[in-house]
Amino acid sequence: MSIVPKETIEVIAQSIGVSNLSPDVAFALAPDVEYRMREIMQEAVKCMRHSRRTTLTTDDVHAALTLKNVEPLYGFASGDPLRFKRAIGHKDLFYIDDKEVDFQEVIEAPLPKAPLDTAVACHWLAIEGVQPAIPENAPLQVIAAPAEGKKSQKRDGLPVDIKMPVKHVLSRELQLYFDKITELALTKPDSVLFKEALVSLSTDSGLHPLVPYFTCFIAEEVARGLTEFPHLFALMRVVWSLLQNPHIHIEPYLHQLMPSVVTCLVSRRLGTRIADNHWELRDFTANLAASICKRFGSVYSNLQTRFTKTLVNAFLDPKKALPQHYGAIQGLAALGPNVVRLLILPNLEPYLKILEPETSFEKQKNVMKRHEAWRVFGTLLRASGSCMYDLIKMFPVLPSPPAHAIWKNKGKVVTTPLKKRKASMVQLDEQPPPKKIAIDGPIDAPLNNSTIPSDMQVVVTSTSIPKSSVSDINPSSSVQASDETASSIKLRSAKAGKRSLNMSAILKQVWKEELNSGQLLVSLSEQFGERIYPFFPTPEMCLFL
Repeated sequence: MSIVPKETIEVIAQSIGVSNLSPDVAFALAPDVEYRMREIMQEAVKCMRHSRRTTLTTDDVHAALTLKNVEPLYGFASGDPLRFKRAIGHKDLFYIDDKEVDFQEVIEAPLPKAPLDTAVACHWLAIEGVQPAIPENAPLQVIAAPAEGKKSQKRDGLPVDIKMPVKHVLSRELQLYFDKITELALTKPDSVLFKEALVSLSTDSGLHPLVPYFTCFIAEEVARGLTEFPHLFALMRVVWSLLQNPHIHIEPYLHQLMPSVVTCLVSRRLGTRIADNHWELRDFTANLAASICKRFGSVYSNLQTRFTKTLVNAFLDPKKALPQHYGAIQGLAALGPNVVRLLILPNLEPYLKILEPETSFEKQKNVMKRHEAWRVFGTLLRASGSCMYDLIKMFPVLPSPPAHAIWKNKGKVVTTPLKKRKASMVQLDEQPPPKKIAIDGPIDAPLNNSTIPSDMQVVVTSTSIPKSSVSDINPSSSVQASDETASSIKLRSAKAGKRSLNMSAILKQVWKEELNSGQLLVSLSEQFGERIYPFFPTPEMCLFL
């Protein structure tokens, strides 16, 4: 039984001029027609799948007919949808309304324009944040002020001109760029594509028109999504990338960015899950805020002052949570050792007394609270140790101990410096060569050790000298050599005395200026115990202990 009725076969036969087709022949042809139609449609579906499409088109049927060596259908291809009309007198019979075309009109119609070749044209979207007035860019439209409301009167009667806002028009490319960045920040903050987007934000030029949109987006999302930890971290990374871009002038928008940065630093809770590492976010935000203060502190004189005041209030407020104290301490420590020495160390002892019960297992049974307390203790230890280390580095390197002369039994004097560093080539070139002292008396005369400097080599041998050679020695030459030796000894002793005086003066000045460093080290040792010692080098620490 075929799904193609025999009446359809008879209608097709009549359309091609066969009017006397018997019903038996039509009944026999119906299954074969169905088989041929199924075969053509299967080939058309294969062509559709090879074209990576899900909708069957007339082109697929045309390709199937070509594969089966069947004469394809001819006609004009049109992108318009097919228009079906209902046949008069039949409810379920439809036909395509084909418009009759006059060949004479087609022949006399003008030829269409040739399609343009595909090309790529480059133009500037913005130059130093200013959009150039070229045909490729969208025109800048200024909202015209109403004719009646151009001026308004104050209470004192002075006229004031009203300046209407200028409409900020972005190009289509910048709009798509902004939408893509914001979508990645909110949906895929851990993807590789978002990391590439951050690199683009930190290096691409021409992004200055998007800075106000990014600042508004960051402020809104931070205020609205404090419970979404991935979003907050992604937004802070966007701020960091914007700050790294040398082509963006972000100074006018710092008043919008700083509240969001401070919120992510000293907020009571960032995220809702236990797995959210809000400590890492606070560390990253502290470094971000410190970089902003160091970079733009000269432009805005009260920027760092207001920031440190906010952090100190959060640090000294006992009603604040421990994560808020942690963020405040990290922010102050990131600003440098001077800030730690002036703002944290004076308040260290009373704060540690308040913090001690929170770190004790007997007094604090809540594991989470105890973990937060030890986190705060660790950041205090790190900040104090780093500050003390930078303070100790101000001391000069101590001089090496003086050389000592060692007398040997073989009649030679050898100077052996203890742990003395090797002299450089420049120092060796500047020093005069060692001299030998000529002696006019008998060889067995004792040598006065006090008259011989340690940096001179005196070699006395016990070999006998012939009397003739002794008598040939010129007395004047020996006297001259002894005078030169005495003068060189005096010059070297004067230099050594001057060097010792300079070193003593330096040490006195250092001890005078940093006398409280030893007291500070002792105080930190009493408060932190042996945990503070790894922050100090051993030679410098020995000065104070």
